[in-house]
Amino acid sequence: MHTTATQALFHPGLRTRLPGLLLVFVIAGASAALAAQPWAAGLGLSALTLAIVLGMVIGNTGYTRVQPICAPGVDFAKQRLLRAGIVLFGMRITFQDIGAVGWSGALVDAMMLASTFMLALLVGRRWWGMDARSVLLIGAGSSICGAAAVLATEPVVKARGEDVAVAVATVVVFGTLAMFGYPLLHALAQNWHLSDAAYGLYVGSTVHEVAQVVVAGSAVSEAAAAHAVIAKMIRVMMLAPFLLLLSAFLARGGAAGGQAGGARKITVPWFALGFIAVAGFHSLQWLPSSWVATLVALDNLLLAMAMAALGLSTHVGAIRRAGVRPLLLALVLFCWLIVGGALVNGLLTGWWR
Repeated sequence: MHTTATQALFHPGLRTRLPGLLLVFVIAGASAALAAQPWAAGLGLSALTLAIVLGMVIGNTGYTRVQPICAPGVDFAKQRLLRAGIVLFGMRITFQDIGAVGWSGALVDAMMLASTFMLALLVGRRWWGMDARSVLLIGAGSSICGAAAVLATEPVVKARGEDVAVAVATVVVFGTLAMFGYPLLHALAQNWHLSDAAYGLYVGSTVHEVAQVVVAGSAVSEAAAAHAVIAKMIRVMMLAPFLLLLSAFLARGGAAGGQAGGARKITVPWFALGFIAVAGFHSLQWLPSSWVATLVALDNLLLAMAMAALGLSTHVGAIRRAGVRPLLLALVLFCWLIVGGALVNGLLTGWWR
């Protein structure tokens, strides 16, 4: 047993990831300590918010010196730990909560996905004549689930590495702005008497990344975060049919024409299915409350580590290299998500009744 444990500890994969994992763990721990301070609580700064801020500060200063040895662990945290954290987020949600979102929530998600992606094609391709692959990736990232949608769309459109990097940079930048901007909008719109559930649906149907949705929702309340994640996961689960439709569209010569080619293998996001499975298990209420609290604390740690990794990976230089038009396109889509999302949510869910 001792030999097996030693082999596991010194497994090559673990050795390469350990420095980066330790770095994001320290940032997550420091963020949790700062969030517990009265001044941070008074400003509504959660550990997740502070984790990405600290990550961005470190990522654009001294991180470059240790990036070669930390990159494997940081990438692991940004991808695997984030998805594990979203799966565990199901311990805060039940199927009764999902039922509360209703068909109107699913319709809001579908309308925002379709309208945002079509706006990307209209502005990026028809008006500005941008490269089709870049437009498709930015449109997918803005309309569905950020970097995950960009990476899932890449094989369908046969994108280049630089196209992916630019698209990921834009959705990270504007998704980060959304994390801080949406709670501010909520505070400024108090006269609308917007419920936590309605705010959560608005966030989940319009913010880019899943982790950013968690932060924007948690800044208002736990209930808002729960509704935001539910709405977001419904949107994430639309990724597979979106890619199927996009493949058929490109095969018929739409948008990218011959550049993108035909259909490729579609990957269904496993963490969306895991989230539903965990929420279903939690709905049965079989676990003691102390176990649930422990799993929620673990989930907070995983999400904070993922946010720290996301911050470390957000480099100012990459944004500069993206050029003006991709950033402007992402800005147009971001504005539509805020304003158009408010209109769609308001009309379909009755904000103003």
